[in-house]
Amino acid sequence: MSIQTQALDIPTESIPSYLIYETLNGRPLYRKGYKDVLAKRKTASEIMGCSDLQAIIVSALHLYLASNADRKAYWVVTNEPGLHLKLGDNLANDIAFYEKEKVTIRGKFFDVAPKVVVEVDIKVDPEAYPGKEREYIYEKTEAMLAFGTERVIWITTQTRKVLVATPNEPWLTFNWDATVPVMDGLTLNVLSLLTEEGIL
Repeated sequence: MSIQTQALDIPTESIPSYLIYETLNGRPLYRKGYKDVLAKRKTASEIMGCSDLQAIIVSALHLYLASNADRKAYWVVTNEPGLHLKLGDNLANDIAFYEKEKVTIRGKFFDVAPKVVVEVDIKVDPEAYPGKEREYIYEKTEAMLAFGTERVIWITTQTRKVLVATPNEPWLTFNWDATVPVMDGLTLNVLSLLTEEGIL
């Protein structure tokens, strides 16, 4: 029985699979709000989507990044593309850069490492982790870097921070007004972009 189901005293196998957002290191991670669905306080459709702020931020980021990336070399994908790391480990990303020459399109989850991933907040219930959101961010980031991703960028809306994680280098945390590297000379300043888009 997983940590998050002990408090409800619900066997893991009785939780519907549609409430699973990701599987990481062999364990299911449930969507934020899944307990409300199990307790019939909310419907499944009420917890499936993200907030208007998250949706607008991800859309603005994707438009900016895709417009400024080398479109001949990369697919800049969004809409929570699935990433299959290994048996039992399947992740979802907000925005991911894939090198076209490394991808074979088969109508399934991606099974090669994205070059860069950009995430906005978290979509899982953090109670699976003693360290809550931060521990989940670290574990997911480490899994993607170990799989071959060259940079993982996390943007948090409540704290207005940007975490940039690169293999074999110190992970760095910035305020939103910092300009951070993405890839191939492409940089990102979250505050500037969101201000320009009229979001802030």
